[in-house]
Amino acid sequence: MQHGDVIVRFDKVVFNYEGGKPILDEADFSVRENAKITIMGQNGAGKSTIFKLIIGELKPESGGVHTRNGASIAIATQVMKRENLEKTVQTFFGEVFKKKIYDLPKRIKTVLEIVHLDAPLDKKIKQLSGGQQARLLLAYALIQEPDILLLDEPTNNLDQQGIEHLTQFLMDYQKTCLVISHDANFLNSFTHGVLYLDSYTKKMEQYVGDYYEVLGEIEARIERDRAKNAQLKKSIQDRKDKINFFAHKGGKMRKLASKLKDQVEEAEENMVDERHEDKTINDFTIPAQTDIVGAIVKIDSVGVMINHEPVRKVISPPISVLKRQRLLVKGPNGIGKSTFLEALASGRESGASISKDTRIGYYRQDFSGFDFNKTAYQTLAETMANPFNQEIYATAAQFLLSAETLKNKVGSLSEGQKGLLCYAQFVLQKPGLLIMDEPTNHINFRHLPIIARALDEFEGAVILVSHAYEFVEQVTIDQTLDLGTIK
Repeated sequence: MQHGDVIVRFDKVVFNYEGGKPILDEADFSVRENAKITIMGQNGAGKSTIFKLIIGELKPESGGVHTRNGASIAIATQVMKRENLEKTVQTFFGEVFKKKIYDLPKRIKTVLEIVHLDAPLDKKIKQLSGGQQARLLLAYALIQEPDILLLDEPTNNLDQQGIEHLTQFLMDYQKTCLVISHDANFLNSFTHGVLYLDSYTKKMEQYVGDYYEVLGEIEARIERDRAKNAQLKKSIQDRKDKINFFAHKGGKMRKLASKLKDQVEEAEENMVDERHEDKTINDFTIPAQTDIVGAIVKIDSVGVMINHEPVRKVISPPISVLKRQRLLVKGPNGIGKSTFLEALASGRESGASISKDTRIGYYRQDFSGFDFNKTAYQTLAETMANPFNQEIYATAAQFLLSAETLKNKVGSLSEGQKGLLCYAQFVLQKPGLLIMDEPTNHINFRHLPIIARALDEFEGAVILVSHAYEFVEQVTIDQTLDLGTIK
């Protein structure tokens, strides 16, 4: 595809959040028409901030953010606004357009197929599950066919077929698209280049090529920079040793020491700002509650959605989940997997029981279990019966959550950091049961094998819903409950 004129340009943009958290330092880059660009960076680096600057929700401290005059922009947000919940699906989509669209139902049907969502047009949005609402928000952006399409983790709530539909749509899309995602295979299918936001230097780096090529290029550059700096550091130290020796000799030796000092200053100026590759969390263990005897969970019936109507299905024989067992819950989109997990975790699922006094660790795909007004530190401390500062800070650091990050409110954390905060909670909580609803959502793909190992080795029980098949294959599944095949 031929790329046209520049449609988005950042001109020496500086941006800091209130409280002084720096995000961008003179970011300079441009995106051309028809380009498909991936935005990469460490969790919490500020990738979503780039989108907010493009749509004008945030303003730069200095520099300029420019889009082509008249260019339309649409963004797929992650959370449905409360004022939309009472609207029907058709009304929600109809508000996209300023004038009446006579083939609106057909357009809606087409775009819902892309995100693999079956939803009646007269259904109220509040009746859809969280995952279905997320797909609806993605479809809402796609139906606009904007000049600039911004997608923030678009595969999080899609199953494999949905990802394939979206990938084909983006490959065929004749306009500009910027994507934030940790799904490497998805990105490699259509991307033309990468914008990398370095969380250490606060600079934007621009690369051309498919996703895996760029990853290789970045890693090679990191090694070159490290080698250059290592050589300069050795040279600087050698000169400093000579300076210390000659400085006490007097005469010509003192002059030589002065000359060497100038050379040290020059060498230090030539040191390269090392690009840090995305850090990966280290192997970790989730300690399990030890005072549970017998079955941790028993399930004899479950509520499912059939043709958008609730139906109670009996499970025969009933399912028991014991220590060190992992139950995978499967089923087609919209059948009620997340609803079942939420009811189970809250004790409202009439067809299931959890052993008394079992501590439950619950990974919600939308993080709605967090109080966004509390700090990350408070969130972790409340997990523990007897909070211990050193243990809280050490555990948080294991999940790349610094002491400074712990001071921030949960609502200000990136989605990836919220996900890692969940895992830090589990380590401190020592649960008997983990209920995991799409536990790979928002998580950097580098962390996923480590998280899979931790779930596989957990000594308690695990109930898991995940569309990430490669992740699930790394976890030993003892039983499967397919909500779509219960008689």
